[in-house]
Amino acid sequence: MRHTRKLFIAAGYGLALGFSAAAGAADTQAIAAALKQALPGIAPDSIQPSPVKGLFEVVVGPKLFYVSEDGRYLIQGSLIDAKERKDLTEARLTGARLNALNKVGLGKMIVFKPKNPKHVAYVFTDIDCGYCRKLHSEIDQYLREGIEIRYLFFPRAGEGSDSYYKAVSVWCAKDRNQALTRAKRGEAPERKECDNPVDEHMALGNAMGATGTPMIVTEQGNLLPGYVPAAQLSRILAQEDATAQSKQ
Repeated sequence: MRHTRKLFIAAGYGLALGFSAAAGAADTQAIAAALKQALPGIAPDSIQPSPVKGLFEVVVGPKLFYVSEDGRYLIQGSLIDAKERKDLTEARLTGARLNALNKVGLGKMIVFKPKNPKHVAYVFTDIDCGYCRKLHSEIDQYLREGIEIRYLFFPRAGEGSDSYYKAVSVWCAKDRNQALTRAKRGEAPERKECDNPVDEHMALGNAMGATGTPMIVTEQGNLLPGYVPAAQLSRILAQEDATAQSKQ
């Protein structure tokens, strides 16, 4: 999974040859077959018609791109409704991000739960990141706001770094929440190894386009890069909920 992002970067150069075999077959099965040939091992979560005639929307994890109906051309980027001035791609990506997070599952996250839950926020974190430590030092404020914090690891220095092994050690600790809090305070965790989801977290963060930490994913699937104070995050989440309810 760690190479998913690289595959998508390369896709724009290599997919035309793979799709040409499916030229003339205007259906999702042909597109799926072309994808399988061009990107072995990457299975689309969904293939469906886009709002633009002749263009299909393909979702893979938290990523979305478009494919022509003959299976030959791939487009990466945002689809904008110029009349409505609306980013149609971002609207669809929110759901894709949440689906990808749900596939990881709560059992592979470190969760801090409030007594009176109102909202949820997913936080990609680096133990040694200054603003990640600031956010966690205020964890009680987030909990008082009713925000459940669901942590995933994203050591920016990469696999094999000191930050990476700290993340693994925290996950392998008997009390992960306590171990994370201590590590965020600068206490070096006892070095441990076990089955862990750190690589999976990193791959997902990369697929979502993470360039720094903390990176927050809201309960509506929107991205908030960087530290957001508890009170401000609470307002953002409440506004998101109100907007989502108004559309129902």
